[in-house]
Amino acid sequence: MSKYGFLGIGIMGQAMVTNLLKAGHEVTVWNRTAERCNLLVDLGAKQGKTAAEVVAQCEITFGMVSDPAAASALCFSEGGVLEGISTGRSYIDVSTVDVETSCSIHNAIKKKGGRFLEAPVSGSKKPAEDGALVFLCSGDESLYNDAEEALNVMGKRSFYFPQIGQGAQMKLVINMIMGTMMTAFAEGLSLGDKVGLEKNDILEILAQGAINNPMFQLKGSLMAEGNFAPAFPLKHMQKDMRLALSLGDSCNQALHTSSAANNAYIRAKKDGCSDEDFSAVIKSIEQ
Repeated sequence: MSKYGFLGIGIMGQAMVTNLLKAGHEVTVWNRTAERCNLLVDLGAKQGKTAAEVVAQCEITFGMVSDPAAASALCFSEGGVLEGISTGRSYIDVSTVDVETSCSIHNAIKKKGGRFLEAPVSGSKKPAEDGALVFLCSGDESLYNDAEEALNVMGKRSFYFPQIGQGAQMKLVINMIMGTMMTAFAEGLSLGDKVGLEKNDILEILAQGAINNPMFQLKGSLMAEGNFAPAFPLKHMQKDMRLALSLGDSCNQALHTSSAANNAYIRAKKDGCSDEDFSAVIKSIEQ
C-alpha cells in the first residue's frame, strides 16, 4: 500500500485520513494543534513534527485547511510545505481557495522541482466519512494519475481540468449555487412556519417534485429539529460565497442572487452562527 502525508486535521481531514487508514495505507499526519491528531494516531497514523517533515517523508501529501490565508501559511511559513518539497515530492491541496492562492502555491512548488495538484472537494462531513467526496482537480496531470488510488478511497468521483485554477473556480461555482439554494430553502421554510405550515410537511411535499434534492432532505429534517451541528461550518460557506463574488467581479459577471445570499450569511455570522452548520442561516432569516 502507498504512503501518504496529510496536513490539516479538521472535520474533513479527520474523516479523509480515517478512510485512507481503513484502506490499509500508511499515513503521516500533522496539524497546527497537535492534539487533533491523537485519534488518528490511535488508528495507526504516524505524526510529523512539522508540515515540512511530513512532505519530505511522503511521496504525496494532501493539505486541507480552512481558507486562502491558511493555505498560504501552510505552504510558505517556516516549517511549511515548501521547505519539504524537492524533486520526487508532491503536494495536493484539497482546500477551497481562490485562483490566485492556488497559482502562487503551484508556481512555488514547481520552482523547487515538486509537483502540485489543486483538488478542492465537493461534499461535507457525511460524504467525507462515507468516502463519497468529489474532487475537482487541476495542475500536474501525472500527479492526478498517481493519486488516483487515494482519491478513489476518499471520494466517489474525480474530475481533471487542464488549466491550474480551474479546480478552484469550479469549486467556487458549485458552492455558490449550494449556498444560494440554502438561503432560498431557509426562506421557504421560514415563510411556511410564519403562516402555520409544518416544516416536515413542506419537506415531504418537496420530496415529491422536481426540485427535490439530497441537501434539502438531509438538512431540512435537521433544521426542523433545530439541530445545527456543523458538517460544513457557516463561516466557511460565507468565505466561499465571498470568493465566488470576487470571481464574478473579475469577469464582470453580475451575481445579484448570490450577493443577497452572502448578506444572509454575514448576518448569521453577526448573530453568532459562525461555527454552526451553514444551514443555521435560517436562524437569522426567521427573525
